[in-house]
Amino acid sequence: MIRSALIRKQRITIFACLALIAATVLIGMGMGYASLSYDRLLPVLLGQGTFKEDFILYSIRLPRIIITLLAGMALALSGSILQSITRNDLAEPGIIGINSGAGVAIAVFFLYFPIDVGSFVYLLPLVAFAGALATAFLIYILSYRRSEGLNPTRLVLTGVGFSLALSGMMIVIISSAERSRVDFIAKWIAGNIWGTDWPFIWAIAPWLAILIPFTLYKAVRLNLLGLDEASAIGVGMRIERERFILLLAAVALAASAVSVTGGIAFIGLLAPHIAKALVGPRNQLFIPVAILMGGWLLLAADTLGRNLADPDGIAAGIVVSIIGVPYFAYLLLKK
Repeated sequence: MIRSALIRKQRITIFACLALIAATVLIGMGMGYASLSYDRLLPVLLGQGTFKEDFILYSIRLPRIIITLLAGMALALSGSILQSITRNDLAEPGIIGINSGAGVAIAVFFLYFPIDVGSFVYLLPLVAFAGALATAFLIYILSYRRSEGLNPTRLVLTGVGFSLALSGMMIVIISSAERSRVDFIAKWIAGNIWGTDWPFIWAIAPWLAILIPFTLYKAVRLNLLGLDEASAIGVGMRIERERFILLLAAVALAASAVSVTGGIAFIGLLAPHIAKALVGPRNQLFIPVAILMGGWLLLAADTLGRNLADPDGIAAGIVVSIIGVPYFAYLLLKK
């Protein structure tokens, strides 16, 4: 049973995260290459804006803000699941190669398959999921031993190896492609938020609408998977079945996110760690906080990056990596 003090602390933390998100959304709506004064935001939101103001807010700013927020949430939840099922604090979809697998699938699909404009947006998450799932399956197989089960250290090392190999494969794939299409893939690799239209929101939102409640429903099982295998077996859990189902959920979340935001790493590492430090390691407590924290981290990185340099700014993936790489190195040395 969770103590009431912890629940109260979680609620306060969630409220603080929502306040951070609201403040960042407000800042993001007003800042950009085409400025929109803050005293005009409320009139524009109420439908009293000019054509230019409506276009800036509803066609450029708001879709990007919502997509970035949703993608950050998906990556944070994916990282939370992976850390629990592997019992490894370094597990994260970008670090262990899942994002790279999705990226290779997207690159092949974008460069060599005929694209229908109407269905392209909705096919991308499915293509990314197929590539990420194949990569996750190979990593899982190579990290598993019948005598000892899933080895967390081996999984991370294998994943890092896959990530490097798939990044090299990406370079080979795009080396002979058309320049215009190579530019898109290059932006994807850098973690540039490229899916900035309303249809991309409808493409990613259903995955979160299904998988967030599903993961919260599985929170108790995630707690047990975070213990040693003997304890989980002792309460009658079918470990491999639960681990496989939750791995599918983590892969789907990561794939849906990177299909519209590009190859962004470290959100799934940072958000769960911050959440655990704030409210403790129980999945029921830290997962909601991690989801909000992941959304805010990516939104803040994108808002900062797109205003640091005109007109294109700096990719959100690069801004996140500036923080994430040193933290990953710190965790690696600590472990």
